[in-house]
Amino acid sequence: MKKFLAILAMVLLMQSTFAQDFEPTDYFTKEFHAGRREALRQLMPENSVMAIFAYPTRNFSNDVDYLYHQNPDLYYFTGYKEPDAVLFIFKEPQTDDKGNTYKELFFVQKRNPQQESWNGKRLGVEGVKEKLGINMAFNGSDFKDFPINFSKFKTIIASAPAVGTDVSETSKLSGLVASFMKKTNDMPKNGQMHFKLTGQLREIKTPEEIVMLRKAIEISCQGQNEVMKAAHANMSELEIQGLHEFVHKKYGAENVGYGSIIGAGENGCILHYVTNTKTKVGNTLLLMDVGAEYHGYTADVTRTIPASGKFTENEKAIYQIVYDAQEAAFKTLKDGSTFSKASSAANEVIAEGLFKLGIIKDKKDFKKYYQHGLGHHIGLDVHDRASSSILKKNMVMTIEPGIYIAPNSDCDKKWWGIAVRIEDDVLITQDGYELLSHFAPRSISEVEKKMAAKSALDDFSLPPLKSGKTK
Repeated sequence: MKKFLAILAMVLLMQSTFAQDFEPTDYFTKEFHAGRREALRQLMPENSVMAIFAYPTRNFSNDVDYLYHQNPDLYYFTGYKEPDAVLFIFKEPQTDDKGNTYKELFFVQKRNPQQESWNGKRLGVEGVKEKLGINMAFNGSDFKDFPINFSKFKTIIASAPAVGTDVSETSKLSGLVASFMKKTNDMPKNGQMHFKLTGQLREIKTPEEIVMLRKAIEISCQGQNEVMKAAHANMSELEIQGLHEFVHKKYGAENVGYGSIIGAGENGCILHYVTNTKTKVGNTLLLMDVGAEYHGYTADVTRTIPASGKFTENEKAIYQIVYDAQEAAFKTLKDGSTFSKASSAANEVIAEGLFKLGIIKDKKDFKKYYQHGLGHHIGLDVHDRASSSILKKNMVMTIEPGIYIAPNSDCDKKWWGIAVRIEDDVLITQDGYELLSHFAPRSISEVEKKMAAKSALDDFSLPPLKSGKTK
């Protein structure tokens, strides 16, 4: 028996070592998340408490759920990746009935060996204490009867998710929300303050976050590079999407930050085109807006390339306007400037360029072909939270001018179906900006040069399916 136990212990040790050796080692530390909680506490008003709930799980079909994605705020402040949880952060220290003080409470999923054998290991209370460093952690089912007198707080900061209110499911998100609503009753809950305070923190990236974003952006750029080398007219949009996302996975990105946009020809004129069902992209422009998500942080990089490998003269004309508009916007970026100044610079170039080509007869009509804004913050969300219209050092954002000339537009038909967007990710610095997505070529000559290079996928092919055609 002793020999058996010794062997079992050795096997368990080997399994543990194996799991540790092959898990990512670059997640944020528990000290990072503790620092974010303390930074939030400094911004909170006197005598206040903030409640941050996990996101709900979403059903894909029947008994299969979508891959779970945590509420970015809860991840930001804890590092916790599981559903059915709520975090409370208090401005001032609280005291329990035993005289112990605490500044936060965290109610999480209980360990459940049967469920874990199906859906993966849970941290549980002890795991949260050990790995996330939150000592006041409890099972979710404990919240219902936990003695918190919310009426003593001047401000309750909360934005509860819209879920069912089944109080019998005390450990589920619906039960946590129901218990919270019952405990707070008719007390006002300031949801706007939640977004304002978290926006103040999340709009300025810490050094650790910038490292994570650099990784996500470089991975996305490498996807663009490999597709530039491999793309050809006989590929489908889905095939090209698959190549991007394969490269992401190869470099360790867990997901994409948003639905990949692969728009060939006129499909590129659909700003959020994600069906990607065209079976042959043909000799058209190919707009590829794809961003890898790495440890919760997402890039957002767009390149527009000619599937043939060479831009036509008309495509060059539109592409160059977009490129010049982006360059004009770049020149305005620095700490203390405004995003509206960058937008105005890009707008002016696009309006002038379209007017010179005769596509518009009045410069004020440029918005017919440039329907979106110049960019947005990125981070834990692809359209990340922010609270200021002033550019500040260590903000990370996109600059993404574009021109989209849909079929049947009010211009010469030679321009119809041309869609160009160039999107890059920039870090705002004291005196300017750093182009984080410089890894993927942007200019006409650089794109064509990259497309002429040999791809590792050039000799890769699949046999036809026996059940029918692959396309």
